[in-house]
Amino acid sequence: ELSLASLLFSSCFSASFRPPAFSLFTEQDICMASIGISAPFDPFADASQSGGADGEFKQGIVHIRIQQRNGKKCITTVTGLNAKLDLKKILKAIKKEHCCNGTVLKDEDNAQEVLQFQGDQRDSVKTFLLKEEICDKESVKVHGF
Repeated sequence: ELSLASLLFSSCFSASFRPPAFSLFTEQDICMASIGISAPFDPFADASQSGGADGEFKQGIVHIRIQQRNGKKCITTVTGLNAKLDLKKILKAIKKEHCCNGTVLKDEDNAQEVLQFQGDQRDSVKTFLLKEEICDKESVKVHGF
């Protein structure tokens, strides 16, 4: 009587299985590939594939602002991102990387989507946008005190 775990274990670590000595992969990597787990998920892969002719979006000026709420509390808003970008994926990645909360709001004035974060996240949002090459350095404007 063979279980799934014993089949996986025996197929990955059998005596006939010998990875080459020059291989960069460990036995665990090879076992993960054998059960169908491939490379890590890239949340921005589909955004770069669905771009223009050269794979790039025409990006305007991105404004990163801070707004005072009450007392010491403030929020950071990001406006001007291209409408073709998936803002929910960008928001999720920034929230995970910088340990903050945020949401995507619809601007009532011009019907544009705005990213909103809790706290002063101006520098962290700017570094994220530049690191992931969503915007270039000249198109990001940071406002506030």
